Amino acid sequence: MTEKKNEFVVSDRRRFAPEGELREGTPTAEEEEKPVAAQAPPVQSAPTPADEAKDIETEEIPPPPSAHEQQQQTDAYKASGKKLDELFSQAGRGQERVPMEMTFERLVESFYMTALIQMGAIRQEGEPPAVDVMGARQTIDSLTIFQEKTKGNLTDREQSLLQNVLFELRMAWIEITNAIAKGAMGGPGSGPKGPLSGISNP
Repeated sequence: MTEKKNEFVVSDRRRFAPEGELREGTPTAEEEEKPVAAQAPPVQSAPTPADEAKDIETEEIPPPPSAHEQQQQTDAYKASGKKLDELFSQAGRGQERVPMEMTFERLVESFYMTALIQMGAIRQEGEPPAVDVMGARQTIDSLTIFQEKTKGNLTDREQSLLQNVLFELRMAWIEITNAIAKGAMGGPGSGPKGPLSGISNP
């Protein structure tokens, strides 16, 4: 068997040749001392709400389901809801049944209640009012979009209810924002009394 010998490569790192001349390819002292500029990674700023809204607006929306698929889903949804209503009806025999069907007025009432809770007008007994100004603003803006998109499709009663609710919520929101700007929030019991008169502060 032939043994492999370890080969060592000796590189001459001397700056000068035996004759005293500078070797070719040898860096000068200035080049050796010159620091290498470190490249900092690019700074990525956090996306702003405006950027996120722009992304949502430019996001591609997938095509809707076919008419047949929508009809099948609607029928299945109604059948499931009917079964659930029957279960609740059997469990609450002898008691007044709470209406389950969603109507336009109940939808507006839901937005109204949500905004009142966000503005601290409705709260659990013994708890301090928790005000979510920006959340209340989004709820009011949602109702405004709802009003614009349903224009011409509402009855006089529905239109009046929506107008009254928006008027009351906007007034309450203005009062709260003015109080925040002045540095003094209003005390409990100053919640708005709107078209849904059954709502009151505990």
